[in-house]
Amino acid sequence: MKKSLLLFMVVATIFSCGSTKTTGVSKKVMKGYWSLNSITYSESGEFNVNLLNDAEQACFEGSTWRFIPNNNTGNYTLSGMDCDSSVRNFVFSIQTIDKDTGLYDFMLKPTNAKHKSETNQGFRLKLAQLSESNMQWQQTVTLDDGKPFTIFMNFTKTSD
Repeated sequence: MKKSLLLFMVVATIFSCGSTKTTGVSKKVMKGYWSLNSITYSESGEFNVNLLNDAEQACFEGSTWRFIPNNNTGNYTLSGMDCDSSVRNFVFSIQTIDKDTGLYDFMLKPTNAKHKSETNQGFRLKLAQLSESNMQWQQTVTLDDGKPFTIFMNFTKTSD
């Protein structure tokens, strides 16, 4: 009985350290500047999507993002004609793997310049892909007819 309890504790410790190490590595890879190159959808057609309760797709495509993992903060600037190009700040966290999808939960909360949330509203995304040069986020929302709809946000790293 003592051996099985000890074995369980060792296995639990290994798994808990493994996920922390993995999210730490992910944060290091995210560090730096990224460009949001394209936004695609799981369904075909024309959609009027307001991303992060901020702006439409056209303003987000080509936007620049900066991630500062040592304090879990960052910012982004929209691009495009008729888009507000002021800097938007946020805090973020990479959480453990979602058991249903196998992807990391990624939380992003808009803040002011002092990293305080004015609305206490955040967004849960899936960190579907992360490499030294590419990153993809997925956000699943519900359409008016109740069907799930996934938004794919594709980034390319521009510098550290």
